[in-house]
Amino acid sequence: MGTEPGSRNSSPFRLGVLISGSGTNLGSIIDKLHRGPQGIEVAVVISDRPQAYGLKRARKAGIPAVVISPQDFAGRGEHDLAIAAELERRGVELVVLAGYMRVVTPALLERFPKRVINLHPALLPAFPGGSGIEDSLAYGVRITGVTVHFVDEGTDTGPIILQEAVDIAYNDTVESLAARIHEVEHRLLPQAIELITAGRVSFDKDNPRRVLVE
Repeated sequence: MGTEPGSRNSSPFRLGVLISGSGTNLGSIIDKLHRGPQGIEVAVVISDRPQAYGLKRARKAGIPAVVISPQDFAGRGEHDLAIAAELERRGVELVVLAGYMRVVTPALLERFPKRVINLHPALLPAFPGGSGIEDSLAYGVRITGVTVHFVDEGTDTGPIILQEAVDIAYNDTVESLAARIHEVEHRLLPQAIELITAGRVSFDKDNPRRVLVE
């Protein structure tokens, strides 16, 4: 698993997608990228929750869907090692957290260095954590957005790949704002994946927190 994103050959670039819920962002990946002209294939979908609807989305598309429950392991590290082993077994080159509601540990990150990305419903570094939409509304900001970033050992602290702003209306609710944010997510995440797999994303040698996008 020494392959860097973008170092492609004639075989498809294989993604592993981790989910916890309905899998709408997984659906956008399947619709826009899976086995399309970009040469990208979703090799496996893994969920920590057996009831996640995203598993059905994967199976409907003919993609292997696997449940790896944290309840079967002594701790987070052991759980992530099992996930990493499954990803490696499937030949995954890039790991995509698409609505995955657990913080990944070094046990996974060390097996996929600079090859794990996440989607967040705010303009990081503002409003990290699991309630970015609610926090942006509660704080009263007028602009929020969506961030796609590499994952490091912090909580939503990894280098940023792409961001897009979303205006907040005075009468927005969590539901109305979430609907517009999800529209952006469904576009921005596949875009980031396509850029990475095409070798158009790199790290600044002088500032490893800065990601260069061609």
